[in-house]
Amino acid sequence: MRLHVARDSAIMTDEAGQYRPIGREFASHEAVTHGQEEYVRGDAHSNTVEGYFSLFKRGLNGTFHHIGAQYIDQYLAEFDFRYSHRDISDGRRTVEGLKKVRGKRLMLRAPASA
Repeated sequence: MRLHVARDSAIMTDEAGQYRPIGREFASHEAVTHGQEEYVRGDAHSNTVEGYFSLFKRGLNGTFHHIGAQYIDQYLAEFDFRYSHRDISDGRRTVEGLKKVRGKRLMLRAPASA
């Protein structure tokens, strides 16, 4: 989280203990207690991240099956795009995706052998 989340972010998690210390490093941290059947308290919930990872897991299990660690950032970028554009038509999503490739060339090189 320290590497990938802006410090001025509002963090929302479940009650897992590992979130407490790192939550103090961000603008705010709210936790819901799933163990007591609390899933939403005001604006605090973990539904968004659970929905995102559900989409990501379905992609891994249904389409990609295995991804190399060196490419994880690229797969996550793809799923970020998919999640952020989930409420628009397939045609509009295609147009938005094509805007991102304008002026770029895809060059996939094999990783250097160790």
